[in-house]
Amino acid sequence: MSQRRRIHFEISERKIFLRIFDIFWVLTTLYFTGLFFHLDYFTINADFWVWTLMLTLYLTLFSSVFELYDLQKASRYETVLKNVFLASSVTVLVYLLTPILTPVLPNNRMQILYFYLAVVFALLVWRFAYIRFISSPRFYKRVLVIGDAFDMDKIADQLLRADPNYSVVSYLNTGSEQNREIKSRKGISHYHSESITNIIRRHKIDEILINELDPENDSADLSEEIFVLLKRGFPVRDFNQVYEEKTHRIPVQMINRNFYEFFRFSRSNDNKFYQIFHRTADIIISVIGLVIGFILVPFIFLGNLVANRGSLFYKQERVGRNGEVFEIIKFRTMELNAEPNGAQWTTKNDSRVTRFGKFLRRSRLDEIPQFYNILKGEMSFIGPRPERPFFVKELSEAIPFYDTRHFIKPGLTGWAQVMTDYADSHADSLEKLQYDLYYIKYRNIFIDITILTKTLSTIIFFRGQ
Repeated sequence: MSQRRRIHFEISERKIFLRIFDIFWVLTTLYFTGLFFHLDYFTINADFWVWTLMLTLYLTLFSSVFELYDLQKASRYETVLKNVFLASSVTVLVYLLTPILTPVLPNNRMQILYFYLAVVFALLVWRFAYIRFISSPRFYKRVLVIGDAFDMDKIADQLLRADPNYSVVSYLNTGSEQNREIKSRKGISHYHSESITNIIRRHKIDEILINELDPENDSADLSEEIFVLLKRGFPVRDFNQVYEEKTHRIPVQMINRNFYEFFRFSRSNDNKFYQIFHRTADIIISVIGLVIGFILVPFIFLGNLVANRGSLFYKQERVGRNGEVFEIIKFRTMELNAEPNGAQWTTKNDSRVTRFGKFLRRSRLDEIPQFYNILKGEMSFIGPRPERPFFVKELSEAIPFYDTRHFIKPGLTGWAQVMTDYADSHADSLEKLQYDLYYIKYRNIFIDITILTKTLSTIIFFRGQ
């Protein structure tokens, strides 16, 4: 138990770490570029502090939009290379086009090239160094999970996807399975009866997660051993809490017995300031969206006339707040009479979606008419996506607490939409529900801004479904 504790950066720490050093290395590189290449366009000093502030804001914003702070993508060379060029290009372009807050364009256009190359060079060198030295096994946290039987392979994969440096390496099953050790397909060692201290030494464990233990099978020796570890200062944490922190979703399928004791609604749901802010933002955004929609309607109408023949709009019943049914409005993306045998799931690469409809979906242009629903107050810009009554009834019977997502208004975009793919099965709907409940539990202005940023990324990278 005297093993040396490995250094591990949590998700929030790494994201702050990346942001700080993105700014630091870009400004440092620009400073030395100014010294050696006489870069007069951008100067770092007290007289022109606004220039530095604006560059910092633009760099942080567009690095977020182009997913430089997505830890999975930030750990891959090819993805970082692409995203650094995109983020740098847009940052520099917007910086050049706002001369009221930024320097006036120089007469010598080579200055702009030096400025751009300095930003790209700084980000690429720093981010490649991060992948090589920081996002490496030396900073992994090796984890032991203790609890009743569940799909440990799937859970471990979800945790690893959320945090690439968080690795479940062993699992002590306190359920009633036969006494045996199993090697899972994910390389996780499974135990049923084994000393926790031995597992820690064997697998060099850094942290223990405890799920709800089965009181009928939980032994006094196990509880005593956990208590001894706590007294020694060994990290022992609640599984559900860590799962939420890492994946940003509620493990609803694991907490059936005490769900409402565990699930606390966000204070923002009763916060008048937040509600007024949310509704005001909805009205402003919906008006802007409808104006953009009116501008685009002639072009969408022509595309619909050629490659999507039939009505331009369609209406469909959806379930809103408190289970109230309303009619959603969208640009039609499927062929006429797409459901001759009643409601059915929309699947990936659905053959019913027309060629032009596929473009509308991937660009999210098909959602523009829903700004009218937002303006009427039937929807919000951010919230769980509204589902059809037929599927709500079906999913409510199959998935525990599914109706809880109707506690707030449905949204045009939402936490589940930006965190996972299109749902075309009960399993996918369960995953989306976990994200929706996380939003309902923790919703606040900062999460709303994060969703807005991720929605922009979805549109830019053409990931609509």
